[in-house]
Amino acid sequence: MNQEFSRDGHLPVVMFMLHRIICLILGVIIIFTAAVYAPRATSGPAASPEDRAREDLSRYEYPSMAGIPWKAHFVMPQESLERLFGKDWITVARFNRIDRRHTYPGMTIKVPEKMEDIRNYTPAPSLYEPAKRHAKYLFLNVTEQWIGAYEFGRLVFSMPAATGKEGHLTPTGLFRAEAYHRRHTSSLYKTAKGDAQYPMDYAIRFLIDKQQVSYWIHARDLPGRPISHGCVGLFDEAMQHRVYGVPDKPVIEDAKKLYAWTIGEAAYALDNGTQQLIPNGPIIEITGDLPKYLAKSNQ
Repeated sequence: MNQEFSRDGHLPVVMFMLHRIICLILGVIIIFTAAVYAPRATSGPAASPEDRAREDLSRYEYPSMAGIPWKAHFVMPQESLERLFGKDWITVARFNRIDRRHTYPGMTIKVPEKMEDIRNYTPAPSLYEPAKRHAKYLFLNVTEQWIGAYEFGRLVFSMPAATGKEGHLTPTGLFRAEAYHRRHTSSLYKTAKGDAQYPMDYAIRFLIDKQQVSYWIHARDLPGRPISHGCVGLFDEAMQHRVYGVPDKPVIEDAKKLYAWTIGEAAYALDNGTQQLIPNGPIIEITGDLPKYLAKSNQ
């Protein structure tokens, strides 16, 4: 028997218990340290800049952005457009063709190096020759995901749009605004919750194809990329608040603005919410291919 052990065997037992206590204390310290200094070690999965599997809007290439320095920003937990950019959040939302409901931690957006570079950003030309002979003319560039409203060739306003995705492309060509319906709803698709038909507020119809499928410009969600089944979607936070409860305070109502301009003041004042025809409505020109989606962001 070794000299450090007593003959009755108590010392080995004491040493064993002491070893257990020390291990227990060390275990508690390790767990506490992980919980305090590395929350992701004990919490559920969270957004990580190293994992870009979520939506990456920096990979969509728009020709109009070629001369604007920007960087890719990974949206972290607790970040929102308002918290990141203050009063300029609307400018950044338009630049990314995205609404507040679809800006979430884990996605990547484009942020200009200088905010003043995009405060007046629009891919729509200020003067458009084909529109010069028309009191009202709409020009939608699918490649830019952007629509402009013209009066005798002069741009009066423009806004982001979400066109049809691959497999459900928005028709291109020359059309006319032929009907309007302030509270239109889809006959084919439901909301994300699945409890109602998808709302298409402030809808302007421009085509009924040979298969009797109707195509409209209307209010919808804007996730920053082509997403529809062929229609053209515009910002409408009031609709999103009514259907989804967010945002708390609706601000952007592009669909309403374009709707009122298209049908005119008189028709808008008398609008009772039912579907109506538009005699000799404004021309709607739709051109271009889907924007390129890069295999890897150039940022």
